[in-house]
Amino acid sequence: MKKLVMKTAVITGGTTGIGLATAQLFVGEGAYVFITGRRQKELDAAVREIGTNVTAVQGDVSNLSDLDRLYETVKARGRIDVVFANAGVVGFAPLGTTTEEHFDKIFNINVKGTLFTVQKALPLLNDGGSIILTSSVAGSKGTPGSGVYGASKAAIRTLVRVWTSELRERRIRANVISPGPIDTPATAGGPPESFAKLVATIPMGRVGRAEEVAKAALFLACDDSSFVTGIELFVDGGRAQV
Repeated sequence: MKKLVMKTAVITGGTTGIGLATAQLFVGEGAYVFITGRRQKELDAAVREIGTNVTAVQGDVSNLSDLDRLYETVKARGRIDVVFANAGVVGFAPLGTTTEEHFDKIFNINVKGTLFTVQKALPLLNDGGSIILTSSVAGSKGTPGSGVYGASKAAIRTLVRVWTSELRERRIRANVISPGPIDTPATAGGPPESFAKLVATIPMGRVGRAEEVAKAALFLACDDSSFVTGIELFVDGGRAQV
């Protein structure tokens, strides 16, 4: 039996990688999905790949007007059962060379964008719904150069803890997924020696696939996780665990 029949989900950052894989899986499980992305060309390609039961809304999650436009589009269809605040940006700089521009870009998208994606969804989110955020193992590991990025992802973990308490009366569950290195366009293109070093840090001996993270998101979105809230679910091949 399909797990998301008659459900509506919003997935930010839904054009590639984890977001696209999750949108495809959710639609396959019976959901209607709204996806967002900053570039219209990539949005159009994602819609063609997903095929049916999807609406794309162009926008930047760090722009509150774009979020308002997203939810006006969603409102025209009805209410929401799942919010997957997945949009994020990766960036690395050691402490000595970190710039204000670097800090603002990372925190505006990863923290501000995530917070207001969820806040603006609340009037449309059904009681008993599910909120899922995308964090990262970087929020738990002390990898050189990842100070600002890791801090932004640690902030996401804190938001989920607080929202778990704040939304208890509405029975809305809030959880976070923390992927390890995943084979996506965002992580492709690096030098082979760096890739080999990265794989060596993963107990399972390989990077993950976007589809594997999507399955974790499906678990947190559906009734299989009806007694699960406030958790950080690592999908990392063990990298943050040992």
